[in-house]
Amino acid sequence: MVPALYALLCNGSYQCCYKFFRLPMNKNIISSYSMTDPRCTKTAVILITHRKRNICADPSQPWVKNVMNFLDRKSF
Repeated sequence: MVPALYALLCNGSYQCCYKFFRLPMNKNIISSYSMTDPRCTKTAVILITHRKRNICADPSQPWVKNVMNFLDRKSF
């Protein structure tokens, strides 16, 4: 099951995360990712699933780094 949406719009112009999804996710359900805006209070990665759901994750977590590396290698 895919978790609820944790990415929220701040001031209508950029996405910030206030909670992180903590459990490791299967990297094969993630299609891309982006970093939150520097104006956000928490640095986060927004993982975008194939079903277009946005999931906030902590970029310092090993499983998140794994997903990011997997997607970076896949894009070449």
